[in-house]
Amino acid sequence: MPPCKPVDDLTSPDMNPQPPLDSRWPADVGIVALELYIPNYFVDQSELEAHDGVSSGKYTIGLGQKQMGFVDDNEDVNSLCLTAVSRLFSRQGFKPGDFGRVEVGTESILDRSKGVKTVLMQLFDDDSGDVEGIDNVTACYGGTAALFNAVNWVESSSWDGRLALVVAGDIAVYAEGNARCTGGAGAVAIVVGPNAALVFDRGLRGTHMRHVYDFYKPQLHSEYPMVDGPLSVECYLSALDRCFERYSNKFRRRIAPPQSAPISLQMFDALLFHTPFCKIVQKSLGRLVLSEYLSNPDDPSFAQLKQFGDVKLETSYHNRDLEKTLIEVSKNLFNSKTLPSLHIAQRVGNMYTPSLYSCLVSYLLSKQSSSDLLSKRIAMFSYGSGMAATMFSLCITGDPGRLERLRSGISTVPAVLDNRIKLPPEEYVKMMRHREKIHNLNDFVPTSGSRNLQDETYYLSKIDEKFRRTYQLYKGPAPSQPDVSSTHITSD
Repeated sequence: MPPCKPVDDLTSPDMNPQPPLDSRWPADVGIVALELYIPNYFVDQSELEAHDGVSSGKYTIGLGQKQMGFVDDNEDVNSLCLTAVSRLFSRQGFKPGDFGRVEVGTESILDRSKGVKTVLMQLFDDDSGDVEGIDNVTACYGGTAALFNAVNWVESSSWDGRLALVVAGDIAVYAEGNARCTGGAGAVAIVVGPNAALVFDRGLRGTHMRHVYDFYKPQLHSEYPMVDGPLSVECYLSALDRCFERYSNKFRRRIAPPQSAPISLQMFDALLFHTPFCKIVQKSLGRLVLSEYLSNPDDPSFAQLKQFGDVKLETSYHNRDLEKTLIEVSKNLFNSKTLPSLHIAQRVGNMYTPSLYSCLVSYLLSKQSSSDLLSKRIAMFSYGSGMAATMFSLCITGDPGRLERLRSGISTVPAVLDNRIKLPPEEYVKMMRHREKIHNLNDFVPTSGSRNLQDETYYLSKIDEKFRRTYQLYKGPAPSQPDVSSTHITSD
């Protein structure tokens, strides 16, 4: 397969000719840098199975999860996002004045008026406060919406030459029951601009949106969502089918013959998905194989699927025989193109809006050398309940310097995962019950203070009588004092 080149020619037979590219937008717009924040606590999923009294393997094999991250009462979505952005500044050399747009994606709403973006402005002084952008809210899709807004701004007449910053953060928690094991937490900061390491394929987005109640949060007195599990899975898979169809149609229109044959999954070096839990990702890849087969049924590589030649996508979501066959047929593809992206998701769980981008970080760190990633194409599927979904693609630069800088910014992630603190399920449940009691309280000081935080982490220090939240930066233990409250326990 030839090296990946970003798709940027929108001219096609059914479109008006466009002016020269150089006169319309800067070159190689995409992701310049990434900073991922993973909180410090986790619970082991096999231990959680035993605690919950479910069959062994229900969470670890049935859902594909190993660990689940969570936070204490001293962290909320504001503090998670503050940590991601402040670390981007302090560790990667970016300055507030570098950015002309800051977009936020979250569904962890603390205030029905004041957005997370405004809280992040604490990190910007008055001279660097000329920044457009605002919060984006639609379940797990908000981070992708924020990313698209940032890319569109850089490619628009409104662009002033500065970078854009996208911040996605969430705390995924569920009431006691079947869904609780699919929680997680985290935040990601994404720098968007020209001359990027990960370049967007222009004009190649396949989107699908519908009105549906598969997952929603109408109870403002609670963090917990209302979830229809079977419907949510069906909505996710149906959205994937439609997005892949629309992405494929646009791809064929933008690639001149003879490359206008049915799209092949082999053209992608990696296939990444929003990950509520890892098992649905494996099923999702199987759905793409089914779509590919139905568009090219005479391909001999699909011989095992001939028995399903009469299957219709829209009526096949609960066909167990088909599902098992698709997982088997796509096994090698999954292992090579998708499994490398799931390392963080297996160990942290569902981060909601940052989920897809934690998979991107996993994939970028899955190779020993940057040279193994140069000029690769990545397919990305983003989904948010309610629902909104998009498939799009990125082309990794052929410039080693750009890619190495991006990878160096996320190089500490494996060590962070290994040095988190494992708590027993009983302690996790205790913390969840405490969160229930303090939700929406005012005149409150978190009981955990700065205990067991990683260095350079923002935390909630108090909520006053008017519900105003104050945050402080925990820089680490004083040099002359041992940190008796921050013993690290490895995940092993």
